[in-house]
Amino acid sequence: MREGLKEFLDRKFEEYDKPGFIKDDPVSIPHLFTNEADIEIAAFFASIFAWGNRTTIIQKSKELMQLMDMRPHNFLLSAGKAELEKLKSFKHRTFNITDLLYFLEFLKFHYSHYPSLESAFTKGMKEKDQTVENGLNGFYDYFFSMDHVPVRTMKHIASPRKKSTCKRLNMFLRWMVRRDPHGDDFRIWKNISPRQLICPVDLHVARVAKKFELLTRKQTDWSAALELTSLLRKLDPEDPVKYDFALFGLGVIEKY
Repeated sequence: MREGLKEFLDRKFEEYDKPGFIKDDPVSIPHLFTNEADIEIAAFFASIFAWGNRTTIIQKSKELMQLMDMRPHNFLLSAGKAELEKLKSFKHRTFNITDLLYFLEFLKFHYSHYPSLESAFTKGMKEKDQTVENGLNGFYDYFFSMDHVPVRTMKHIASPRKKSTCKRLNMFLRWMVRRDPHGDDFRIWKNISPRQLICPVDLHVARVAKKFELLTRKQTDWSAALELTSLLRKLDPEDPVKYDFALFGLGVIEKY
């Protein structure tokens, strides 16, 4: 690990972890809400949609929230045929109405039994787990445990078992779990520790991480996410994923 790297990444974390960056990031969508269940649902969809152009991601996420009357928790629990009908025009890249209706069916089932989406991720976790790997695999199994799962919809939820980096779900977990002094992340979940989080890894983050010798693995997969996070824990054992701000900012904003 390069000398002075911690100081450099700490400085970049402070530079990018500011309220001013929220408006241009998908995390701006859950920041539209104050009710915790609404925050969870908005964050979940914004993270699932988070591939491609960030402006489009934000626009499509906001469009869906508006179609749900800006009350997503109430909407998914009470929407009837007429309310669901108005969603039929919604599409984001390969995510279409078939996928959306299944997502809503699952969320309605879950929130009818539990007050928070956190329990959907802790179901698969064991007491001594050092990472959220079991939680992510458990969530995948639980999410697709409903009757009549559309095969096409299964591509929209990743799992470590399938070797994915799980970038979007790890980003969602970061939003829900980290305690952030500047308000980017929400810290509304208490049963998963920031120590257990895995850094969201996309091609930009992987490129920067390799430049700093934080990542040696060639494939951008789950093993790469574990390798990167393991080295980030050496910089900050309690909050390794805070460096996502630095790596993402360097990769996407500074084109490092």
